[in-house]
Amino acid sequence: MKLNSKVLLAVLSIILMTVSEGKAQTKSKKKHKTGSIYFSWGYNQESYTRSSIHVKQGALGNDYELVNVRAQDHQGWNDGITNKALTIPQYNYRLGYYFNEKQDLAIELNFDHTKYIVSGNQNVRVKGTFGNRSVDSSVLYSEQTGNYYFLNNGANFFLFNIVKRVGLYHVPSNNVRVDLTGKVGIGPVIPHVENSFFGNRNDPHFQLGGWNTGVELALRVTIMKYGYLEFSQKLDYARYSHLKIYEGEARQAFGTYESILSLGFILPTTKGNWMFHKEATAAKDK
Repeated sequence: MKLNSKVLLAVLSIILMTVSEGKAQTKSKKKHKTGSIYFSWGYNQESYTRSSIHVKQGALGNDYELVNVRAQDHQGWNDGITNKALTIPQYNYRLGYYFNEKQDLAIELNFDHTKYIVSGNQNVRVKGTFGNRSVDSSVLYSEQTGNYYFLNNGANFFLFNIVKRVGLYHVPSNNVRVDLTGKVGIGPVIPHVENSFFGNRNDPHFQLGGWNTGVELALRVTIMKYGYLEFSQKLDYARYSHLKIYEGEARQAFGTYESILSLGFILPTTKGNWMFHKEATAAKDK
């Protein structure tokens, strides 16, 4: 059966319109493609919970705990950061990607170079087995007595975070905005282990030494869409295990409270795609 020329023309017109509409939708989707990368660098200070350090040195007949020890950080930035390498003080960086259209959800690599030092000149309870003999006594823990324990290069928390942003305030032009961001994550710890137990010193080294998990709340002020200043409060819990010491291993776990100040920048990943584009457009329409 022969097709009527008018019917054929109508069918062809419908096909062309469908193809054109599909291309337009594809272009529209590409045009509104979302995504923004951000990076920040800053410095931090820490407070640590008391913790017990379990020491096991089979060859020496030692299997004991240093019970409830007190520790401190070593900021390094409080006497200036312009006269030393950027990575000498306690520093931190964040690298993240906002992936949704509203630009309020992100994934983030989160690293804190934190320094953990068992405080010197404190009386520490030693409980367990020492030299194949049972022991439960108090000793003065100090470098003068051959005892020190440093994660001074550092305790080194690394997290893979999920980030949620909540807008608090922005001017109509969107050149100044204030946001609250919440973060939660888990990841490995990569400590630099340096210690001496009763005169037996280890070989200082970096190692993969356990895991940590953390939550962070940050107040961010963004200027001119690209740059921002961020102040964060963070809680972290870290468990260290199989830390190599002289003729054995050590393990411990402690909590950390951090205050962090960082400077960062935002980089849109597609041309014409600005951070928080939808909110800026809505503000202009008002």
